[in-house]
Amino acid sequence: MKFSSKNYLTRLIFLIQNFFIDNMNLQRKIETAAKWIYNSDNLVVFTGAGISTTSGLPDYRGPDGVWTRRDKGLPPPKMKLSWDEVKPNRGHFAIVELLELGKLDYLISQNVDGLHAKSGIPFDKMSELHGNMYFMKCLKCNGKITFEDAGWDKKVWGKGYRTDPVHQNQPKCPICGGRLISSIVNFGDPLPEDELTEAIKRSQNADVFFVIGSSLVVSPAANMPAIAQRNGSKLIILNLGETPYDKRADLRFFQDINEVLIPIVARVKNLLDKS
Repeated sequence: MKFSSKNYLTRLIFLIQNFFIDNMNLQRKIETAAKWIYNSDNLVVFTGAGISTTSGLPDYRGPDGVWTRRDKGLPPPKMKLSWDEVKPNRGHFAIVELLELGKLDYLISQNVDGLHAKSGIPFDKMSELHGNMYFMKCLKCNGKITFEDAGWDKKVWGKGYRTDPVHQNQPKCPICGGRLISSIVNFGDPLPEDELTEAIKRSQNADVFFVIGSSLVVSPAANMPAIAQRNGSKLIILNLGETPYDKRADLRFFQDINEVLIPIVARVKNLLDKS
């Protein structure tokens, strides 16, 4: 087959035109999201594993995610960094900036990596529905304490899961003497009741509900967008993979998180500076 410079040029022009059209559409959507957030009184952000991939952590249903590899009969992806080296990324700090701008009402997260707290989100502004790997909780008084402050040595006492055997001399809650377990929610464990209740309440009051980096398939956490929409909230979804809520979303972004979230926050700040 002969090479046709005319066909090549036509194809190239088509690709360039579509690139600019797609980029213009993306910019319009970013502008719309920013205006919604700017006008919002009760913005709720909901995050999944996707927001932490830039920090070196695997997600679950991405191309090389934990569940994706499991379904292919492959072992889990290897950590690129040690846990001591894992730090919050620009996406985490963009959410902190929304809080500092007075636009974030509440954060709901499915992540256990503790990066939102490390980035500066206060615990009273956040529900970590699946727990936090750095914290234990008391089964009696529901108090929280870090493994370090509890004096819990994982080499001696194990990971502290609910189903682990109880040792006679293992550390107890310093407040009430109750049993301490890891705050991480494993399969079959109930979600933390107080944080779930608060997450539902904030979702009901949301006027903009912004999903970032979640496939929205793990319930009951994944029910939050529906709760928000039933009460009149706009729904924005930013996730590379598909979700069950894609057709219900008022704005849907399939781009990389930082490609969208960073300019949205910058535009919100610009709107606030002008007001």
